[in-house]
Amino acid sequence: MPTGVLYAVVAYSVYSCGDAIIKGFGQSLSVFEIGFFIALFGLIPAIFAKPKSEHWRDSFKLRHTGLVHLRSFTGVASSILVTISFTTIPFAETYSLVFMMPLFITVMSVLILKEKVDLVRWAMLGLGFLGVMLVVQPGFRELEFGHLTALLCAVFGASTTTILRVIAPTEKRVSLIALPALYLIVINAVLMAPGFVLPTMHQFGLLIASGSLVGMGHILLIAATRNAPASQVAPIQYVQIVWAIGLGAFFYFEYPDLLAYIGLGVVVLSGLVNVFIDGARTRIAGRFAEYRASRPGPPSNITEVQGPEI
Repeated sequence: MPTGVLYAVVAYSVYSCGDAIIKGFGQSLSVFEIGFFIALFGLIPAIFAKPKSEHWRDSFKLRHTGLVHLRSFTGVASSILVTISFTTIPFAETYSLVFMMPLFITVMSVLILKEKVDLVRWAMLGLGFLGVMLVVQPGFRELEFGHLTALLCAVFGASTTTILRVIAPTEKRVSLIALPALYLIVINAVLMAPGFVLPTMHQFGLLIASGSLVGMGHILLIAATRNAPASQVAPIQYVQIVWAIGLGAFFYFEYPDLLAYIGLGVVVLSGLVNVFIDGARTRIAGRFAEYRASRPGPPSNITEVQGPEI
């Protein structure tokens, strides 16, 4: 197994364990208090993700000030919304709705980034939506507020990803790490203040564990993307569905019905097909580039056979 893929498996598994701990708090602490401590303790391992060439004091030296702050706000919104879902509805249902994020990312890429999307991708995204409907089964049972917050989490998460695609090439990594964390800590601190309840020692231990796992997952995911192509890393995210079913059943006695299992399978299938299509296109483009570089005759552009000087 490639090193990057192994990192990804551990990263998404660690994320799922951190999410499972969050679910265990239920209504004992407010979602803002949970979010505050998770963000605070999540900074401990995230500090090690800072490149040696960058400094924390440069976090506010931004090229796209408005977009960086907007991305931080959407990140806070998605974090708060998914915490509500974790503490109010079954684990697997939360993940199935959050995994609608690729659909919203695709829509935003067309409307905002003016990208072109082929019919195969739209078909797979539609299939994924059908899978989510099989899991949630609207119209056949009463939906809860947590279902709405999970769906909104997918929308805000897609917004975060779309903005990141615009600003990541030019912004410092310390800015992309520090500012979202600062937003999470400050906004959750303000919102938790009116109803603050001092956590017990046991709860503090769980908050430290969950925050550290989330921060560790972030570091491992960075390591995964550095050691393997995105086409190999992306499908590993669906291991969270397996963890959601296992952890939900073992700790919270949540057992999806047969229709829900089929729906989860459809969600995973549609996501994997999308990723493998992208991977195949990347390989074809790479081979075509190699063919162009190796064909006889003088190149029309020097970059066809030689990268730019560094």
